[in-house]
Amino acid sequence: MTNYLDFERPLAEIEGKAEELRAMARQNEEMDIEAEAAALDKKAADMLVDLYAKLTPWRKCQVARHPERPHCRDYINALFTEFTPLAGDRNFAEDLAIMGGLARLGDRPVVVIGHEKGNDTKSRLERNFGMARPEGYRKAIRLMDLADRFNLPVVSLVDTAGAYPGKGAEERGQSEAIARSTEKCLQLGVPMVSVIIGEGGSGGAVAIAAANRVAMLEHSVYSVISPEGCASILWKNAEKMREAAEAMRLTAQDLQSLGVIDRIIAEPLGGAHRAPSDAIKAVGSALEAVLADLSKLDRKALIADRRKKFLEMGSRGLAA
Repeated sequence: MTNYLDFERPLAEIEGKAEELRAMARQNEEMDIEAEAAALDKKAADMLVDLYAKLTPWRKCQVARHPERPHCRDYINALFTEFTPLAGDRNFAEDLAIMGGLARLGDRPVVVIGHEKGNDTKSRLERNFGMARPEGYRKAIRLMDLADRFNLPVVSLVDTAGAYPGKGAEERGQSEAIARSTEKCLQLGVPMVSVIIGEGGSGGAVAIAAANRVAMLEHSVYSVISPEGCASILWKNAEKMREAAEAMRLTAQDLQSLGVIDRIIAEPLGGAHRAPSDAIKAVGSALEAVLADLSKLDRKALIADRRKKFLEMGSRGLAA
């Protein structure tokens, strides 16, 4: 059963009517409803094109958060082989909000790290909805250290509303862990590629996304705070999230124009949740292409390239 977003309700009605007709026909074989159902299918297809041709930033936020959107585990299972997970931070605990390990992308050995939100109530609670604690970021640092030691490229898949802000996380050094993870990204002498596959929220995202190349799926979002959080601060009203999303320039298209990201990966019509395998395949192709380019650079050139990227960030948008 398709999970429709608020702005897709008219589409849901049309697709629902087409399915009702076909259900009636299955119960009564003498009914001939195919022409009427086909007309409804065409109307739904045209509406889907119109809806996704002019998504507002707030609607893109809704698509990026869609519960059926493919998550980190889906990408790892589909794109990587010989995945060997690493657990724990060797200090306090294992954090299931961040998963990662050694793997192969095609024939290329890599280290892969990502936020995992979970796909049902149980797994979402176990993984804290993708909001990592300090242990998760320290695990990411362990993985990046391993990659640097053995000259393995790093791939990170970002999908989090932000780092977990709970009391225990703060007591165990949440901000310090985020800062050290970001620092480790910037110090790596191996290629690092990050893809925003859903939400990229605040320092919780940047901590594993300070890469040589940052790509975003077409309907993903990447921002310093959620639109609801921004609206609560600026207008004291979370219901102003639509205006906040417009002002924040959090879409892939805005961020590419500012130089914050380097590449936009096209999604299937209707978003990655409508054709997960196609979206995953597109991400895989982009990763292989970018890693092939970065593999031509030596250690010093990779560090210099990453430094240059972040020092110049936003200059294109300011110049315009």
